[in-house]
Amino acid sequence: MAAPPDPARRSARARRSILDATTALTAEVGYAAVTVEAIAARAGVGKQTIYRWWPSKGAVLFDAILDRGSDAERGTALPDTGDLRADLQAVLRAVVAELADPATDRTNRAVTAEIQADESLAGELVTRLLRPQMEATADRLDRARQVGQLAPDADVEVAVELLFGPPFHRWLLRTGPLEDEYADRLVAGVLSGLAPRAP
Repeated sequence: MAAPPDPARRSARARRSILDATTALTAEVGYAAVTVEAIAARAGVGKQTIYRWWPSKGAVLFDAILDRGSDAERGTALPDTGDLRADLQAVLRAVVAELADPATDRTNRAVTAEIQADESLAGELVTRLLRPQMEATADRLDRARQVGQLAPDADVEVAVELLFGPPFHRWLLRTGPLEDEYADRLVAGVLSGLAPRAP
């Protein structure tokens, strides 16, 4: 006798299809032109299936972005090996690699263009993607400050922006290559400004 269908397996397959369809459509036509109906049709599911799991197409898109990359665990603590420079280099190299990935470039640019006019989408970008990673980095820098690896008055908040801002600027304006060497130079430059001063 055949085993009954597994609803959990069906749900996982449908979710995967929806996320893949959302990413593909956003890259093809831009976020503004994507509709829940189009996502459902591309994924081969009913529109009600999408609304059962997500409140909006923006929520679907950000789940797709969070799901797709090696950095899907945003918001978790940064590595703390005791070597602050190496830990930050690992994070910045991952950011640079993601921005440089041709497979996700069109989707990222479509979202970046759309958030200029869509405050709700921009808020979701900050809340779900940027803030968790920036807060985790700030926590790592603060721990380093507490153990004397950084100057006591080091401005951790500004340091985080100095680490993450330049890669996005370079990516957005295409002003230079996004490579490990660039990430390492950024880390070195920021840390040099935060180093404890000699008495």
